[in-house]
Amino acid sequence: MAERKVKIGVIGVGNMGSGHAMMFSDGRCPEFELVAICDLRQDRLDSVSKSVYEAREKAGIEAAPLKLFTNAEEMLDSGLIEAVTVAVPHYDHPKYVIAAIERGIHVVCEKPAGVYTEAVREMNRVADEHPDVVFAMMFNQRTNHVYRKMKEIISSGELGEIKRVNWIITDWYRPQRYYDSGEWRATWSGEGGGVLLNQCPHQLDLWQWICGMPCKVDAKLHYGKWHNIEVEDDVTAYVEYPNGATGVFITSTGDAPGTNRFEVLLDGGKLVCENNKLFLTKLNVKESEFRNNAPAPFSAPPKAETVEVKGDGLNLQHVGVFNAFAGKLLRGTPLIAEGQEGINGLTISNAMHLSSWTGGPVELPFDEKLYKEELDKRVATSKRRTEVVEQISTVGSK
Repeated sequence: MAERKVKIGVIGVGNMGSGHAMMFSDGRCPEFELVAICDLRQDRLDSVSKSVYEAREKAGIEAAPLKLFTNAEEMLDSGLIEAVTVAVPHYDHPKYVIAAIERGIHVVCEKPAGVYTEAVREMNRVADEHPDVVFAMMFNQRTNHVYRKMKEIISSGELGEIKRVNWIITDWYRPQRYYDSGEWRATWSGEGGGVLLNQCPHQLDLWQWICGMPCKVDAKLHYGKWHNIEVEDDVTAYVEYPNGATGVFITSTGDAPGTNRFEVLLDGGKLVCENNKLFLTKLNVKESEFRNNAPAPFSAPPKAETVEVKGDGLNLQHVGVFNAFAGKLLRGTPLIAEGQEGINGLTISNAMHLSSWTGGPVELPFDEKLYKEELDKRVATSKRRTEVVEQISTVGSK
């Protein structure tokens, strides 16, 4: 058992936040003690509180009584917590992260960092002004050994520069019932976007974390193509990178069966991530060296056999992010993802939306005020659902 536990609270105990609460209560995050939860709905607070006590009893964990709040600021001002996780709808992520940081409370923000980069830029500015406060993003896919190995190989430079990137991530299939489960889901006013804001923030983060940020985005988005929703459920985007490399990103919640294939072509070979495995095909001579010295008109660079590349096998996901957060607070060890990095993937998704809305390519950095103006036009005509099918659990979901 940990000698000292960080007293933590949760803002928002819906689908994701309730999962966070359970991680702090069943022994998976032993350096945290959950002391408070907050939600606008009393029925959620009562339900999660009951589950927390049951989990503690089963795990044999002794902890202080759980305090319930319906106002986040009251919880942040209570003096009960030294850290908090924010798991509310996307628009309010920056609001509550800023509120926590300004009070000296360490914070983990669920993905995405926000809906539009202007708000996230302000959040990052506040974080920069409070360097003693630890700010982390819930980019749990960075814990996956496959993606970590991919980044390690590319960052090492052994395969040279990136030439082309393709990610088809269409195994996000969702039926209409999923969207009908929440009045805010898949609306401009409630969520601020569709598959790019809900399902793909992890992939957009991994994309830029592994391959770097593009400098130009040209995207085609379809809104409510497969579902009765306001926002995008089908996306095809083309990007360009500062070194001349190009990329394509395709995603949808309407494909069944779907695909998850991440392919990176470099000067010295190719990496393919699919089915949670990483494969490397290495050239014996880099293409840039072979190109002008080819021995015959139809010759190609000789390549080694394609091999599976294995990492350390670890894939700790949300628990890994929280335990790293505790490590940073208690021992100064690194986070999985610094909070200020949340703006990067959001910049790409905002650029995709703006390209779709304006009908042409968008250079990065883009006009953030124009983006907000265009978003506000859609928010103004947005309609929430009046009937909600059910409260759903994210346990076991993708």
